[in-house]
Amino acid sequence: MRRVADIAFATGFVALVTVAAPAALGGGALAQGAAGSGQKAGAAQKPAERLLVEAAELIYDNDRNTVTARGNAELHYGARTLQADRVTYDRNASRVFAEGNVRLTEATGAVLTGEKMELTDDFRSGFIDALRVQQTVELNGQPVRTRFSAPRAERIEGDTTSFEYGTYTACEPCKNNPETPPLWQIRATKIVHNNETHTVAFEESTLEIGGIPVAYLPYFETADPTVKRKTGFLTPRFLTSTALGSGIATPFFVNLAPNYDLTLSPAFLSNQGVLGQAEFRHRLETGSYNLRLSGIFQTTPSAFLPGPLGAGDRDFRGSIESKGQFYINDRWRTGWDVVGVTDKWFLDNYRIRNQSITTDYFREAVSTAYLIGQGDRSWFEARGYYFKGLSSFDWQKEQPFVAPVIDYDKRINGPGQLGGEVRFEANITSLTRQATDFQAVQSPTGYLLQPTINGRTYNLYETCTVFERGRCVVRGLAGTNTRASAQLSWRRSFIDDMGQVFTPFAYLRTDAFFVDPRNSGYQNALVQNIARQDADFSGRVLPAVGIDYRYPFVSNFGPLGVHTIEPIAQVIARPSETRIGRLPNEDAQSLIFDDTSLFEWDKFSGYDRVEGGVRTNLGAQYSVVTPAGWYANAMFGESIQIAGVNSFRRGDIANVGLDSGLENRRSDFVGRVQVSPNQNITFITRGRFDQADLGVNRIETGVIARLAPFAPIDLSAFYSYYKAQPALGFANRREGLTASATYHVTPNWFVTGSALIDMSHYLDVRDNFKTAYASYLANPVGDAPVYSNPGRFYLSGMSIGGGYQDECTTVSVNYIVSPTAAALGTSERNRTVLLRLELKTLGEADFRQNLGTAVTADGISTVR
Repeated sequence: MRRVADIAFATGFVALVTVAAPAALGGGALAQGAAGSGQKAGAAQKPAERLLVEAAELIYDNDRNTVTARGNAELHYGARTLQADRVTYDRNASRVFAEGNVRLTEATGAVLTGEKMELTDDFRSGFIDALRVQQTVELNGQPVRTRFSAPRAERIEGDTTSFEYGTYTACEPCKNNPETPPLWQIRATKIVHNNETHTVAFEESTLEIGGIPVAYLPYFETADPTVKRKTGFLTPRFLTSTALGSGIATPFFVNLAPNYDLTLSPAFLSNQGVLGQAEFRHRLETGSYNLRLSGIFQTTPSAFLPGPLGAGDRDFRGSIESKGQFYINDRWRTGWDVVGVTDKWFLDNYRIRNQSITTDYFREAVSTAYLIGQGDRSWFEARGYYFKGLSSFDWQKEQPFVAPVIDYDKRINGPGQLGGEVRFEANITSLTRQATDFQAVQSPTGYLLQPTINGRTYNLYETCTVFERGRCVVRGLAGTNTRASAQLSWRRSFIDDMGQVFTPFAYLRTDAFFVDPRNSGYQNALVQNIARQDADFSGRVLPAVGIDYRYPFVSNFGPLGVHTIEPIAQVIARPSETRIGRLPNEDAQSLIFDDTSLFEWDKFSGYDRVEGGVRTNLGAQYSVVTPAGWYANAMFGESIQIAGVNSFRRGDIANVGLDSGLENRRSDFVGRVQVSPNQNITFITRGRFDQADLGVNRIETGVIARLAPFAPIDLSAFYSYYKAQPALGFANRREGLTASATYHVTPNWFVTGSALIDMSHYLDVRDNFKTAYASYLANPVGDAPVYSNPGRFYLSGMSIGGGYQDECTTVSVNYIVSPTAAALGTSERNRTVLLRLELKTLGEADFRQNLGTAVTADGISTVR
């Protein structure tokens, strides 16, 4: 035996040892000799796994019928691997005894380590001293390591591990001091991990944060970290507000099948009763959809303002939400995203979240259904929209129902000698609304409703006091408006031997309008005082030809970089736009003239307006790129109306075009300067400057920086200035600062903040005071208004917070001040504290508390 051991030590011996049926191994005298005479009769007929042993030294004790592997012993049984300093296999008892740096690797990748292990010969059962289990799982696309440990544990049939006085955590141990308690862990008298049912049960458990007990549960059971879907309770969510009272939502997840499930989330509220919520999700072969229902029979409706400021006169309130998407084939897909509510305040009052709803300043829910097709060089999209205003200041009768909206875009190579690219674009849009949407400009704003509740008067549903052109604009017409538009275009670029680039182009644009105005009811008839509208059918045809010329001069100055100067000239000839102001304008109200739109063929943002007349666009740009990574770009230019009617000089029913910088024959100058010393820092300035004296009419300037190589800071800061545009309803200039920054104090700790500073808010406050004081002098009832100057730098919105994040924990706290549209013409602000805690693999919880007096948009009548 000693000689065999010496040979094994010298050669790094590898042996095959049978576990249950040694005679079935065959093939090799050494393997059979190792089995000895301890094999059982008939065992040769049973198929079995084989035990592969590798060690520096292998010792056979035929008297005790044992095999001992010493020195980096490694045993393989099927997909399991056992490693230790010393392993003894007792063939009589079919037991494996391992000691010294014992490591057992499962087929799943889980690793069990301990000082001593006593296992059955297939490693499925046994006892382990000083056990530690490490397993890597995927959570939200990121690998997370989980760890169990116990002074002693029992392994049962390979499926269950029972830890006596065990701990569980997903935190990495401290590298410098492994004995330091992890950031969080669960300590329990007994932990039972069942790999067959994928559950972990904790008995007499305590949650410790930094080694300090903070919560106790006599018993709880959860899915193990490898499980993504399993029936059971999810992390509860706590709610608190004056209107709702204190409450808790207890989500219960039901795994109905691998491809569909149900989540029930009742919320028990002390002031309002039980809020029921349910969400059903279903994944099919071609797509997926979900359906979410919410509802409550309120026990204290009076906690909310009465209509039209709130839902205080409703007993039942609820919502229905659904989202789905299905792939018809590799080119076509269809889907929907819809939201329906009993009242506009429900989702916000009961803290029901939906990513399709915007809640930053104007609250709005957009429901849509669509069909989309995409080819190699083509695009088709058909949609329908329903807009639901979720603020007290939104009048639903002014919101349009839009269906259908159909877009088609196809590009092909030009035929024959013509070459170039031919593009066909088409759009069909139809919308309906009940009431015309008016907005006052250069006159006092009027309101359709001015209810007084609890001694306070609220101004709701903005309208005009004087319905005249120039003092009142129309944002949307009542009735049904349908438009069909099509444009066929061609362009081709030619480069001569000198490097000059000539791009001739031509297009033909046609539009057909079918207008069925609604001139009865509400204030609809008053639109005729502002502009005469075409009814029934009307159309327009606009052909155009043009050429774009560019001549880049490029010079390479070696270490000083490559410099490019490029003059650009563009001329477009077409007839004048017709029927300006006589047609609806729903989708072309956003007109921003800057460097990005200077060389656009049509500078309007939508199809309802079309640019006409003969116009030239002139400019030049300069850029430099250095080998060191320095990049700079500058552009400057203007647009000139040569002949025909200037589409921007005559405002339509929404005054689009006026105060845009394009309303004169020679436009304002537009420019841009961008400088990037490296890939981490970018300075950018763009502006519009008066054609006569280069006065600033519009400017945006700022910096975006990631200072990681020098300081762990992400920073952005911008200053914006817009000159007054009285024709569009902006009687005063608009000026402000926005800034945000995140500072990584350490790789784990961070602080973050952002601010929105309104530098012209005091002008609006002053004008509102003048209007209110004039009204008081005309009718001196009640207290006279008091003027309060908010100052030059008004903090309109901000957030500040910080937190900690590592591989197992995320905790953050934020204080948020957000602007909210207010009924009194001034900006009111919501103040919120948000606390979020996530213990990876266990769950997450957040706490939100609003501070200060609620505004009318909340529909809540009390302080919360």
